[in-house]
Amino acid sequence: MPEPTRKIDLALQGGGAHGAFSWGVLDRLLEENSLEISGVSGTSAGAMNAVALTQGLATGSRQAARELLERYWTAVSETARYSPMKRTIWDKMVGRWSLEFSPGFVMSQYLQQTLSPYQLNPLDINPLRDLVVKHFDFDLVNSEKAPKLFLGATNVRSGMPKIFRQPQISADAVMASACLPMLFKAVEIDGEAYWDGGYMGNPPLFPLIDETETRDVLLVQINPLRREELPKTAYEIQNRLNEITFNGSLIKEMRSIAFLWEMIQHDHLDRAAYRDARVHRISAEKEMSRLSVSSKMNAERAFLDYLFTLGRTTADAWVDEHLESVGVKTTWVPDFLFEESLEPAHLHEKKREIMS
Repeated sequence: MPEPTRKIDLALQGGGAHGAFSWGVLDRLLEENSLEISGVSGTSAGAMNAVALTQGLATGSRQAARELLERYWTAVSETARYSPMKRTIWDKMVGRWSLEFSPGFVMSQYLQQTLSPYQLNPLDINPLRDLVVKHFDFDLVNSEKAPKLFLGATNVRSGMPKIFRQPQISADAVMASACLPMLFKAVEIDGEAYWDGGYMGNPPLFPLIDETETRDVLLVQINPLRREELPKTAYEIQNRLNEITFNGSLIKEMRSIAFLWEMIQHDHLDRAAYRDARVHRISAEKEMSRLSVSSKMNAERAFLDYLFTLGRTTADAWVDEHLESVGVKTTWVPDFLFEESLEPAHLHEKKREIMS
């Protein structure tokens, strides 16, 4: 007897080379023929994964999506071979993926504090753009056969989030979503300038809830929300501040979704009319929290393979435990949203039961 079709939307976080974790997750999910991916949202590296996934599925082939994801990340690793930011011999000996002791990385951090990309990189050279142009077919990405696609960016002048949708998905839109302002000039599209979408939506969730018919949203999270080790050096403090900033937009959207659910339950509103959502998450928070922020710039093949394997293993465990809940009930209740003063006054104790 064939398995029932389970429709799902995917929300893919950004995080530089750590996006290879999501590559592994997608590779595993694409093996599940019962999962039908209706929509995808992504930011930065998540946008790259989202475009590759969407293009592959637009051809009607899950295998095509898996192959395109592999080709893209292989190309990323090949490009990184020429990067001055590499692990030291000692890092390799002790199995450390970070770049804190790489002379190239240390120099880049210093230059970013003193020179803007308009001074340091006046020609706006970005090898990543070459990979995007080479590997992605935007006619397919924007075709009617493709799942709905939403890429998040930040409008520099207004400070507001920008969502790029089909049929306006282009190489510029992808690069806008992944534009780190200390490394590259703002990407200009139709007279507006954009930076990385992580500042305002990492990844954007509400387009999936509002603009697709699917109620189940699966968040593939690569940035840990919590780090146990207290940052003490100037570098560690700055890194943790950046991490909190990039997670802040996700927390705000999750709070909004939670309050929407709470309002529907408390006021007995129509679930369909108010776009109630079932939320799921794939995350390897413990393992990812052990990685330094600098390793997001480490795109060597061995590291990408480690992350890919971790992503597949984590997704495999999620499939075993939660796949049958898709279309039935929520499998991730983000309790941290209701801690201390964030607890809504009339949110009752049985929220976990009702959300299911």
